[in-house]
Amino acid sequence: MTDPDIQITVEGTPNPHAAKFVLDRAIPGEGSRSYFDPESAAEDPLAARLFDVDGVRALLIVENFITVTKTAALGWPDLLDEIEEAILKAFHTLQ
Repeated sequence: MTDPDIQITVEGTPNPHAAKFVLDRAIPGEGSRSYFDPESAAEDPLAARLFDVDGVRALLIVENFITVTKTAALGWPDLLDEIEEAILKAFHTLQ
């Protein structure tokens, strides 16, 4: 799923289990935030939706990017589309 209005670029990180999803705009919400389990993310609609993706283990949300850390059991090809779709769906509900 792609939205011509929102561009997401995926960048690698030094951690092979983490990827940085950079948006072409600011992410709504208060400052930077980190989540290490679904319970801590329950009040953040974007983070909660990302934790619904099987394999997401931790999140860091800062200004215009989200660093997603995945479990070792799944590869990035298995997760990229689902994560991008979750970001787009959540982003539209936040606006």
